[in-house]
Amino acid sequence: MPVPTMRIDRSSPIPLYFQVTAQLEAAIDSGALSPGDRLPNEIDLAGSLGLSRPTMRRALEELVDKGLLVRKRGYGTEVANTRVHRRVELTSLYDDLDAAGQSPTTEVLKLDPARVNAAAAAAIGADASTPLVYVERLRLAEGRPLAVMHNWLPPTYADVSKEQLVGDGLYRILRSRACSRRSPSSGSPPGRPTSARRGCSRSAGVSR
Repeated sequence: MPVPTMRIDRSSPIPLYFQVTAQLEAAIDSGALSPGDRLPNEIDLAGSLGLSRPTMRRALEELVDKGLLVRKRGYGTEVANTRVHRRVELTSLYDDLDAAGQSPTTEVLKLDPARVNAAAAAAIGADASTPLVYVERLRLAEGRPLAVMHNWLPPTYADVSKEQLVGDGLYRILRSRACSRRSPSSGSPPGRPTSARRGCSRSAGVSR
């Protein structure tokens, strides 16, 4: 069972579960964890990092929600062969920091409403030549830089402005638009949303 070396910074305002999620996702993206690789169980993983089992469970659920991990009954958790989409709550680091009173802020580093990326297009079910919206943001908490985030959105979001991204956070914008654009007949908004969990909360892009 290959397990990448992970470090937890308890002095950081970044939630503990998010630190685990980010490091595991990076290991999957880099190839350190390959499709089919099985992870140790929650208890062993939590114990190795000095975390509680609920914290580790949430970290793994985030990756299952993204389609990067799959759970198999009687077998355990392994790296997915393909990205699998299922119903999930659309939460974000912004939401978690805000709920924890950490005063999150955002700086928009790049906003390109028409960038072509074949891999990102394939992930949201679009043609390889489809111009997508590319967003690169710096997330801060109480003025401290925490992470640089990269997102690809369907062309239906080309009118999203820097002011909206700074004021509300990307996932809140996606939730709001999913609610307002939902079709009564189909029950889902345009743009091939990738996931949902409650009400009309849906993700419509690829996040890295």
